[in-house]
Amino acid sequence: MSTPTGVRTTLEYDDLAHLPEDGNTYEILEGELYVTPSPSPIHQRVGKRLQRQLEAYFEANGRGEVFDAPLDVILTTRDVVEPDLIVVANPAQVSGRAIEGAPLLLVEILSPSSIERDRIVKAARYAALGVPHYWIVDLDAHGIECYRGRDGRYELVARAEAPAALRHPDWPDLTVETVAIWR
Repeated sequence: MSTPTGVRTTLEYDDLAHLPEDGNTYEILEGELYVTPSPSPIHQRVGKRLQRQLEAYFEANGRGEVFDAPLDVILTTRDVVEPDLIVVANPAQVSGRAIEGAPLLLVEILSPSSIERDRIVKAARYAALGVPHYWIVDLDAHGIECYRGRDGRYELVARAEAPAALRHPDWPDLTVETVAIWR
C-alpha cells in the first residue's frame, strides 16, 4: 500500500475493515496484503469432509473446537489470515471478532493460486509465530501433510495419500480416513 507521498506502509488488522466484500479472501502477512479468489467446489467439498473428521475427534473428546473459513485468525496485528480450517484448544482465543493468537492447528487446502504462498510464505510465518501444527491438503495428490513446529520451523511428522488413512504421532487415536475425503 502506498501513501500519497509514495512511502510504503504496512497493513494491519484494522485495514481489513476497509477492503471490499467481493468473494475474495484477504490476508495480511508481515503487513503485506494477499488476495485469493474464492475456492472451487472441490476445495470446499474436501474441506467440509475433513472438518467433519476433525470435529469428531477434537470436539467429541473436548480437545478443542474446529472452525472453517471465512474466519480471521489474528496472529499479530500485521499477520491476519483466513485458513481453511482452524482447531482451537484454548477457548479464551475465541473473541467476538476473530481467533486471537496461535491456535493448535491450522489447515490450508492448496488452490492453484495459493500453492507457493501456503507451502512457503504461510508455513514460515506460522512456524515463526508459534502455530504448533500446520497441515497442507494437496487436492491433486489426494494427500495430507502434517507438520509440527520446532524451533521456529516445521518438520513433517505424518503424511498420507488416499486411500491410506492418516495417523498423527501427537494424536495417536486420531485417524483421518482419506477415502472419505476424496470419495
